[in-house]
Amino acid sequence: MIDIERTRNFCIIAHIDHGKSTLADRILDFTDAVPERERMEQVLDTMELERERGITIKAQAVRVLYNRPDGEWNLNLIDTPGHVDFGYEVSRAIAACEGALLVVDASQGIQAQTLANLYLAMEHDLEIIPVLNKIDLPIADVDSVMEELVELIGVAEEDVIKISAKTGEGVHDVLNAIVERVPAPQTTADGTRALVFDSLYDAYRGVISLVRLFDGELRKGDTVQAMGSEEVFDVLEVGCYSPKPTALPEIGVGDVGYIVAGLKDIEGLRVGDTVTRTDDTAEEPLPGYDRALPTVFSGLYPTEGDEFERLRGALQRLQLNDASLFFEPENSRMGFGFRCGFLGLLHMEIMQERLEREFDLDLVVSSPSVKYEVVVDGEALEVTNPSELPEMFDEIREPVVRATVIVPKEYVGPVMELCHERRGVSIGMEYISTLRVQLTYDLPLAEIITDFFDALKSRTKGYASFDYDPKGYEASDLVKVEVLVSGDVVDALSMIVHREKAYFRGRALSEKLRELIPRQQFEVPIQATMGKRVIARETVRAYRKDVTAKCYGGDISRKRKLLEKQKAGKRRMKQVGNIEIPQEAFLAALRI
Repeated sequence: MIDIERTRNFCIIAHIDHGKSTLADRILDFTDAVPERERMEQVLDTMELERERGITIKAQAVRVLYNRPDGEWNLNLIDTPGHVDFGYEVSRAIAACEGALLVVDASQGIQAQTLANLYLAMEHDLEIIPVLNKIDLPIADVDSVMEELVELIGVAEEDVIKISAKTGEGVHDVLNAIVERVPAPQTTADGTRALVFDSLYDAYRGVISLVRLFDGELRKGDTVQAMGSEEVFDVLEVGCYSPKPTALPEIGVGDVGYIVAGLKDIEGLRVGDTVTRTDDTAEEPLPGYDRALPTVFSGLYPTEGDEFERLRGALQRLQLNDASLFFEPENSRMGFGFRCGFLGLLHMEIMQERLEREFDLDLVVSSPSVKYEVVVDGEALEVTNPSELPEMFDEIREPVVRATVIVPKEYVGPVMELCHERRGVSIGMEYISTLRVQLTYDLPLAEIITDFFDALKSRTKGYASFDYDPKGYEASDLVKVEVLVSGDVVDALSMIVHREKAYFRGRALSEKLRELIPRQQFEVPIQATMGKRVIARETVRAYRKDVTAKCYGGDISRKRKLLEKQKAGKRRMKQVGNIEIPQEAFLAALRI
């Protein structure tokens, strides 16, 4: 068993694309954790999606052994995602560590997510080791970024480690700093306590839980209990990832490893639960995590109705792997499906792709929306779907976020213009260096969940970074815009928008539907309504046969009689006709 004094637990946190995964690769190389013939880029990004997009989606834990002149050290590394949508993964990884490498790109400087991750690590009293990466790049501005780091964290310049994760320069200094600066794990209580910080499901072995052992030890064959769900089960295997799963006789205090529970019920051992041995029971569970609050809601529907149960099973397994996913059954004109909650648009996109790839499902996604608070007779109700909005209410409140945008000073004007277009309220502006400005705005969440980030990047030529935190709910002048096709309300196309934007959104959606709905033998009216008022109307023209073609001369009444007969036939057809709305129409609201 490894000495607790020679164990170090640390995570790597940074803004997206600042070199976390590359640094993790170099640490694995320098500690000979991966045989030379198996070495490749992004070793810890095991998902096909992660490799395709070049981003980290799942936090990955790995144990490496680092040899120094003073002996062998056991380092438990957790590589975390950088995108704001996967911040919940970062918070869980931080709870399992005593130290954090804060990686900053020397060519880009401190970004919005760098600050968010730094504050999160400080809240958990982690030892922060600042690392300045990509110093080998010709465009690296080492002195300027070093000045920012020293001012931000309050460390001495010599405490900042300059490295190039790509070439390996300075990586030994990082490993030595981890050994010397990160404190050893401490045991604080009687009894065995292990925190479940991640889980995955194996079809043959059941639930596999990644745990950080805070007190006691766990061995194969132990009978353990989940203190939250009170489920009792036997441990079939314990081990660690190094980086492949490696079975061990036991895992002890301070270790980060996995336990195979053999549970087939995925509710039995949830992320954030505390595992304790039945013969060495702890009195108090570990604090665990706050539940992730979804910010974006969307409907997921199988294209084939009989795939509903398969979709339910797939969502349950995916939720075990990603605890921030929320879902509940829903029925609408699109059929039976699930109302799902996500942490952002990228999170929603990734979850949809994983469901389609990993579980071979064909899905339709409704346009994203947020959760509103509606006050009816003094009582507040939660509304996530426009169809749930009551006809009469006293007040409607929308979620507002405190957004931080870090941008080069020459793009301040376009960014401020964009924020004001999205109903933003300026809170402050601060120069974090001579060249870069931090803008703080209060923005309605509904205005940023679709294309705000794309618009921000295009207006700043890709130089802006963006992060946000939920602030609460504020009253606003919001209305429901409904779409009627041939007189029938289509719930899936309804939306809640600000009154000032209702006309433009309704008109744009009506025009888009006119292009997408196929022509029928009769006219199909498309109307956008706000309450009792029609604010936009388009018509899909009918196919028309020239019934007067056989009339050669004669009285005009003959032609009129034929046209009247045709009109009556089309009227009857319209009464019994059924309009098939193609699936693309339901996604039209996304592209407006």
